[in-house]
Amino acid sequence: MIPTRTSRQSNRQCILAVDDAATVLLRIADTLGKHYDVVTVNSGARALRYLEKVKPDLILLDIRMAPKNGYETLREIRDMPDRADVPVIMLTAMEDKNSVLEGITLGIQDYILKPFAPDDLLNRIRRVLDAPPQSAQPQNGEPQDGEPGSTQPQSGAPQDEQEA
Repeated sequence: MIPTRTSRQSNRQCILAVDDAATVLLRIADTLGKHYDVVTVNSGARALRYLEKVKPDLILLDIRMAPKNGYETLREIRDMPDRADVPVIMLTAMEDKNSVLEGITLGIQDYILKPFAPDDLLNRIRRVLDAPPQSAQPQNGEPQDGEPGSTQPQSGAPQDEQEA
C-alpha cells in the first residue's frame, strides 16, 4: 500500500507525487521518504482534491495520465487560489521537445525523464526547494542532466567513476 496523508503531520517539507503507475509512486516514496514527507496519488483529479486541503512544498507530476493528463492538472493547479506558486517538477517518460516547452510555458521548475536516478531526483528537488522564488526555472532552456540533449544519463545506470 502506498502511504497517503490528508494533512501536514511534521515539520519536514512535503512533496506531492502524482503518477498513475503504482511502481513509480513506490519508487518515489522509497527515494524521498528519508528526507521529505511524501504524499502519493494516482490521478490528476485526486491531486486536485488533495490540494484543496493541503499546500505541499513541491509537486512531482507525470504527464501521461488518464482521464486528466499532467498538463490539464497543472493548468487547474495554476488557477487555484494559494496553490499557483507551488513549484512543479514534471517527471515523465515523454522526451520530445514540445512536451518540455509546454511544461515550461505552464511554469514548471524542472523536467525529469523516467526512469529516474534516485540521486538525480533528490538533487533536483533540493535545487528547486532551495532556490529563491521565481528563479528555479530550467536554466536558459539548456537540458539538465538526464533530459533530452543532455550528455548525462537519466536512468539508474551507473556512471563512470570520477577521479578524486
